[in-house]
Amino acid sequence: MEIKTISEFYEAVCDKSGTKINPDVLEVLQKTPATGNLTLKLAGNIRLRRVQRLSDDDVLILCKCLQNNQHVTGLDLRYNNIGDDGAGHLAELLQQQNSALRSLDLMFNDIEADGAKALASSLQTKSSLLSLRLSGNKLGNRAAMDLVSMLQVNNTLQELQLDDCDLATQSVIALSIVLKSNKVLRCLDISRPLLFSLQEDWVIHFSEMLAVNGSLLELHLGKMEMTDSGMERLTEGLKLNQSLRYLDLRCNRVTRDGVRRLAEVLKKNSALEVINLSANRIEDEGAAYLSDAIASPGCILKELSVSSNNIRTDGLLSLVQAMKTNSTLTHIYIWGNHLEEPVCLAFRELISSSRLPPEQTDVSAYEVDGRVFLAQVSNSLRKRWFRCDAGHSSSSG
Repeated sequence: MEIKTISEFYEAVCDKSGTKINPDVLEVLQKTPATGNLTLKLAGNIRLRRVQRLSDDDVLILCKCLQNNQHVTGLDLRYNNIGDDGAGHLAELLQQQNSALRSLDLMFNDIEADGAKALASSLQTKSSLLSLRLSGNKLGNRAAMDLVSMLQVNNTLQELQLDDCDLATQSVIALSIVLKSNKVLRCLDISRPLLFSLQEDWVIHFSEMLAVNGSLLELHLGKMEMTDSGMERLTEGLKLNQSLRYLDLRCNRVTRDGVRRLAEVLKKNSALEVINLSANRIEDEGAAYLSDAIASPGCILKELSVSSNNIRTDGLLSLVQAMKTNSTLTHIYIWGNHLEEPVCLAFRELISSSRLPPEQTDVSAYEVDGRVFLAQVSNSLRKRWFRCDAGHSSSSG
């Protein structure tokens, strides 16, 4: 019988190899259209129902089904049980001369150094891949250095996510050095590395990189233990950078002095549009510095998160006043600070007057016995701003 669909091919390959069919994979493939570019969504953390997570054997069968397939341009394989062998199978798929894959999401699997090395090697030669997400895999320093070597020669990859991958200082610095010459990468996330030194040497290298890099649009430096000294060095490079749009500095140790340096950049930098400062220590004075920058004509900031920064009434009201002065800032997130009644009244006014749309902040006003309060809502700053276009989605839900 002639095989016409990818699901029929999957069943035939499983039968030939003696591999048990994964019902969740089969369900997704049965819903996959035969035409048009699409992303197969096979994440192992589907809400409201249990799924059979993919193993290395499942990945092998899937890769066989995708050989010569020109419609599947993205694979979402997050939260599965894929290890080094599975990563090796995917690397072989990427090396196919006619590979159509543009995005590969392997976040929070069991991939370690050997699997990452295989993926890095596959991307050193001609590759169509635009986005590689490896967050949450314990790659370590050796694997990170393999990825650095890949970036020296790869001329297609635009997004690389390596947060929570146990990167060491050596690989963090190496990434900054390679980005001085790499002109293709648009988004990099190295949040939560394993840095055992408080000297912040890595910041010097990132500052030097930002001074000369003209292609990076999004940079995530969360949970890096960055202090005001580090922020001072980083802003030296930001002053010379005209490409970065999104800067993520969440969960660091930045206080009012560090934010003062950043505010000086915002007054003159015509590129930065999104800044995440949540879970730092900027307090009222830091909020005042930001407010002054937001109200200045040279600031084009559109989205700002200052949640959980020990900001009180004066600091939050200064931000409200800045929003009234400058209409550029359209998203602001403040939950986790001291939301006393004057602040509640001010934000209720911003929201009710349509200056601040309800979906563009993380608080909502309500009234009890004549007093106004703010409640937390689920909105938050976009974790990812840059997107690679890998086609439409085929969901397992």
